[in-house]
Amino acid sequence: MAFGGGLDSDNEVMSEINMTPLVDVMLVLLIIFIITVPVITHSVKVDLPRVSNEQQEIKPQTLTLTVKADGAVFWDDQPIDAVQLQLKLADQAKLQPQPEVHIRGDKAAPYEHVLKTMAAVQQSGLLKLGFISEPAS
Repeated sequence: MAFGGGLDSDNEVMSEINMTPLVDVMLVLLIIFIITVPVITHSVKVDLPRVSNEQQEIKPQTLTLTVKADGAVFWDDQPIDAVQLQLKLADQAKLQPQPEVHIRGDKAAPYEHVLKTMAAVQQSGLLKLGFISEPAS
C-alpha cells in the first residue's frame, strides 16, 4: 500500500507533501509566541529621561614651537628661554586632553637645537609631538 492509497490500482508513490502536520506545528508555534512575548516584554513602566548619546569630542589645542637657525626658540611666535619653556611645557602636560606639540625647525638650524627642544617636550610628559615641514617643490 502506497501513500495516499486511493482507489487507483496502479502502485504509484504519492509525490505531494501532506500539509496538515506542517500547519498544526505552525499553529502550535504561533500560540507559544503569542503567550510568551507579553511575558518577556513585561516590565515596570518608567518615564525615562531623554539625553543625547553623542560623544563630545574635545579637540586638544596645538602648541607650535619654532627653532630658528641661531637656536632661538619661539612659543607660538613669542620668544622664550629654556627655563620658561620647561615650566610652560610642564603646565601643558597637566591638561586633559594634552595638547599636541608641533616643532618647526629651520633647515639651517643645527640638529642639536631641535634635539634639545624635543628633549624638553619629552621630559615635560607631553605625549604627542610632531614636526612641520614644507613639501618639496
